[in-house]
Amino acid sequence: MSELIYWAVPAFLVLLVLEALLTTRLPRGETPVRGYELRDTAASLSMGVGNVVIAAAVKAAIYAFYLGLYELRLFDWEQGLAYWLAIVIAEDACYYAFHRAHHEVRFLWAAHENHHSSRYYNLSTALRQSWTTPFTGILFWAPLPLLGFHPTAILVAQSISLIYQFWIHTELLGPMRYFGWIFNTPSHHRVHHGRNIRYLDRNHGGILIVWDRLFGTFEPECEPVDYGLTKNIATVNPFRIAFHAWADLFRDMRSARDWREAAAYSLRPPGWSPDGSSFTSAQLRRALALPGGADDPAARRSA
Repeated sequence: MSELIYWAVPAFLVLLVLEALLTTRLPRGETPVRGYELRDTAASLSMGVGNVVIAAAVKAAIYAFYLGLYELRLFDWEQGLAYWLAIVIAEDACYYAFHRAHHEVRFLWAAHENHHSSRYYNLSTALRQSWTTPFTGILFWAPLPLLGFHPTAILVAQSISLIYQFWIHTELLGPMRYFGWIFNTPSHHRVHHGRNIRYLDRNHGGILIVWDRLFGTFEPECEPVDYGLTKNIATVNPFRIAFHAWADLFRDMRSARDWREAAAYSLRPPGWSPDGSSFTSAQLRRALALPGGADDPAARRSA
C-alpha cells in the first residue's frame, strides 16, 4: 500500500493521453492552452522514469532512517480516521517546508529546478521530476516519525500527496473559487510554474493551499502565465535538464573569492550574487512594486 504512486502510473498515462487529445480539439486562437509538444513531453516522461528508478534505489535507506527515528517517538497513536487525517495534514505541512526551501536555497533549487524547466503546462509536466531531490528531501519529513507516525504511513501520505498533485498540472480547468480557499488547484499551481515576476516562488502547497495563505506565499492567478524559468534552457536532453543547474552552481562556487562567498552561492536564494549583478525573486518583486515597475530584470536572474 505504501507504493500507491506506482499503482497510479497507468492512470497518469491514460489521463495524459486524454488531455493531449482534448487540447487538439480546442479551437485555435480562442484559448491560451499551449497543449503538448512531442519532444518536450518525451523529456518530461524521461525525467519521470529516472526519478522513479532513483527514488526506489534510495527508499530503503530513507525508510530505515525514519524507522530509527520512530523508535524515539514522542507519541503513540491509535490507527483510525483521526490518525490518517492527522498524517495527511502533517505530511502536507512538511511538503510545504520542503517545497519552499527548494525554491529559496540555491543548492536545493538546483535539485528542483528541472521540474520548472518546461515552457508547457500539462499533465506530462507533473511527471518531470528531479533525479536529485530523493537525496535532498529526507530531513524535511523527519519530524513525522518523531511525532509517532510510522514510516509506512508516511510513505502512504507522500503517495497521496503526489497523486493529488498530478491533476493540478493542467490548463483545461479554470479557477475553483470556494474549493481553492483551502485546497491547491490548477489555477494556484499554474501561478507556481510561472516566470512572471509576481508569480516567482509563490504557491508552494501540495494538497492544501492554506500554508501559503498563512505564511505569505500565496498569489492568485491574475495575469496570463508565462511558463518556464527566468532563464530558460533550450534543451530536451534529460541529462542536461537534470544537471545543468548543478553545473551552474558549482561554476559560481569555483569563481568565488573565498569560502564564505562560495557558501553564500550555495545557501542563499537563486539569483543572489556578491556584486548585485543578478536578482533574487524577492528583489524582483520589490522592484516590480516600485513606481514604473521592473525593467525586465528577470532576464538577469541566475536560474
